[in-house]
Amino acid sequence: MQAITKGLEKVNQELAASENDGPVSEVFHKTLKGFIDEAKSQVDSVTRLYSDVGRNADALAVYFGEDPARCPFEQVTATLLNFIRLFLKAHEENIKQAELEKKKAEKEAEEKKKAEKEAEMEKGKDSNLTRNSGKDKEEGS
Repeated sequence: MQAITKGLEKVNQELAASENDGPVSEVFHKTLKGFIDEAKSQVDSVTRLYSDVGRNADALAVYFGEDPARCPFEQVTATLLNFIRLFLKAHEENIKQAELEKKKAEKEAEEKKKAEKEAEMEKGKDSNLTRNSGKDKEEGS
């Protein structure tokens, strides 16, 4: 922020110096005056935004349990970025884990149905054998 403010001050100094240069620099003086007026309003706007961002960064540092006086803005944003990365990674891992558990449950249910079906078929074979052996005994008598 200081660089922007100092830059505007230097342009103001150039404007003041150009006033003593004579009639050749009237166009320069007029153009520079218009630029300074526009730049001053933009510098004021950027200064307000920078101040707002600083307050928000301090509030964010407090939210993370840090001391804003000892925790610079760059560290706050780095902490936030790291948190976001770790959160997204954990979220992806949770999704993968849920998919694996779902597939495992589906496979277990399928195996259970298959086992029940095989047990039914085995039971059906046993009852057929019992009926057939009963018929054989009747025919043999």
